[in-house]
Amino acid sequence: MLDYLLKAMAESDLDGVSQWWKKETPSGDRAWAIHLALFPVVQRVLNPPFINPHLPKMYRICREFLPYLEEADIPSLVWLEVNEYAARPKLEPLPLPARQDSPVSFTAIQAAIRENDPAKSAALLRAFLEQKGKVELARNLLLLGSGYLEQSLGHSVSCTAFILLEIMERIDQDPWPALTLLADYFCKGQFHTVLPIPGKRVILSQEALSQHLLRAASGNGIVNLHHTITRYSIERVRHLFSEAEYAHLIARWIEFIGHKDAETPPPAPSGENVPEYQYFYQTFSGRDEKQVLLYLGGMLPSTEGRRTMGYYLVKGVCDLYHGQYNPHFLTGLSSALWVANEYHKQPPVAMNALRQYVNYFFSR
Repeated sequence: MLDYLLKAMAESDLDGVSQWWKKETPSGDRAWAIHLALFPVVQRVLNPPFINPHLPKMYRICREFLPYLEEADIPSLVWLEVNEYAARPKLEPLPLPARQDSPVSFTAIQAAIRENDPAKSAALLRAFLEQKGKVELARNLLLLGSGYLEQSLGHSVSCTAFILLEIMERIDQDPWPALTLLADYFCKGQFHTVLPIPGKRVILSQEALSQHLLRAASGNGIVNLHHTITRYSIERVRHLFSEAEYAHLIARWIEFIGHKDAETPPPAPSGENVPEYQYFYQTFSGRDEKQVLLYLGGMLPSTEGRRTMGYYLVKGVCDLYHGQYNPHFLTGLSSALWVANEYHKQPPVAMNALRQYVNYFFSR
């Protein structure tokens, strides 16, 4: 029966997908098994008129929400996913290429991208992966994408990072669909030139990094939201890079942020009573930004409070789902939760990120 769902999604058959879901009404474990099985279909999902692979990125980011959710809440998240993937057009699949035994350099991949040849680029990506491994492929693609942050609004790293994380973690899946997607994306964006990386660039101090993140999390709207998402993405793949390479990525991110100033953050009360979810949801669904942020600020100091924060926000976003969502409602949420967890001892940074996301979600 799962084959029917995957076929209906691939054909963008929304009625078929809806009927299947209503008939199956999967429980938590079953719903997550469905999520995992979506890999080959999701890697073909497009989001025109944008070239960025927003939905495959969202697919990997949904894994970040799992620690916050109760088993009974998983089906609503997976249904949101299934419906969104089904609703959008799909990239035409490419046949699996023959194995390439001759050595493949990353410069050959860059040349194929420059030639705007997705099929050739994908075949070379696969050969490079088989010869050099997933980590080396990911490192090179992300360094390549880092040269185009402003041009791509950060997606050349942020989308690429999460798609590559899924490739590396899903040893049960053939990476070919994801490689064809990345090849198509890099060709459309013409991301083909790697910027030189200074060999002795020094990593900024934690204080300096915090100040730049405070600036990134300032301001509202999609551009400012991407300043925060991009930093989050860099940190999620930091383990792939040398210190000099990581410093290079951070320098590119700072250039992407530009010269905007940090905003005064909303207050972060301590010891605020955490409401029951039903009362939080009333405020959240009513788009009362000030009160929602007061609730979130009260949850910020403790580990359990931040877990409740993630639970309330993910559940709230899913409970408000009306059948059509901007993928940044999920990718931006994961970014804000990452900042809250990593910078809870620096409330101005955490609260600015939470305000930035809540404002974006409510305004749309």
